[in-house]
Amino acid sequence: MVEDPAPSMHRNRASPYVVALLLVPVLLAANGCKKKEGPPAAVEEIARAVTVAQVELRAIRGNAEAVGLLVPREEAAVSSELSGYRVAEVLVEEGAIVREGQVLARLDDTLLRPRIEQARASAEQARAEAQRVNGLDGTGILSDEDIAQRRSQARIADAQLSDLTTQAGQMTLRAPVAGVVLERNVRPGSVASAGGDPMFRIARDRLIELDAEISEASLAGISVGSKARVSLPAGLAFDGEVRLISPRIDPQTKLGRVRVRLPVDEALRAGGFAQATFEAASQPVPSVPEKAIQFEASGPQLTVIGDDNRATRMPVRTGARGSGFVELLEGPPVGARVALGGGAFLLDGDLVDPGMVKPLPPAAAPSPTPSP
Repeated sequence: MVEDPAPSMHRNRASPYVVALLLVPVLLAANGCKKKEGPPAAVEEIARAVTVAQVELRAIRGNAEAVGLLVPREEAAVSSELSGYRVAEVLVEEGAIVREGQVLARLDDTLLRPRIEQARASAEQARAEAQRVNGLDGTGILSDEDIAQRRSQARIADAQLSDLTTQAGQMTLRAPVAGVVLERNVRPGSVASAGGDPMFRIARDRLIELDAEISEASLAGISVGSKARVSLPAGLAFDGEVRLISPRIDPQTKLGRVRVRLPVDEALRAGGFAQATFEAASQPVPSVPEKAIQFEASGPQLTVIGDDNRATRMPVRTGARGSGFVELLEGPPVGARVALGGGAFLLDGDLVDPGMVKPLPPAAAPSPTPSP
């Protein structure tokens, strides 16, 4: 019996339509998924809330600080006025306290003594020759020229003797002032040289004072006689007084110089470093709250908030401090906004949400306590 193949062929032709119908939902689903894919949505930048204050002009009343070196108030240099003579002995060391006129060193006068004796003998002979012609003027016994020559030779011999005698006195080097020997640059056997480096340096009356640099603005609140507290790296501190204020301001650093008088003390050594604190009132100067200053390895910095509310780190140079404020010698201009305590955690370019601090009056007085 032979089967009819028609039904089988019919089923095979219908199967593609069935497959197509089955694929429609899959394609629609795939298309829908594709439409949902797209560029990722932008992440909104979150602004960090910070407290800010403005750079403002303020008269800071507080402690102005200055640093400098300890220097002699007056320094005397002792040098030889002779050349070519060897140093025979040195009688003082560095740090020695000397009186005016005290012998510091002696030169070897071995070669000078015979010259003095010879000059003395020549002077005596010349004076004797000059005395023999006394009263012979106009007599014709000797010509006027011979008489004048003998008298001239006597004067020359006396001058030569006087010069050598003066040199003999210069063989001994003495202290021109009383004080303390700061330097001794000579030793026995060295050769003296007129006009060379000083053999000794002496601080007159042992007076050492501070030569300090201070900002131009802080200088306005200091006067001659102002009190100062001078501190040494060793921890010692001395009360001082402003003796001199330089009339000149350095055009590059904008710093002035002051001299602070200090008591006589062995701990005060010329060339040492010291820091002075003055009680002073300054003129209005650019200033910021102390909390705005951040101390980094490279120095103090501020975090400045721009008009676009983005942060920028800026190095600054500070001056006087007082009443919670710091003077800005170098930094942002007056009116610029700076971050307070939270500025240390901000990076360049960070977006912030600033909250302004209410400015304080220049000299805020404490409010009275209400009575109960």
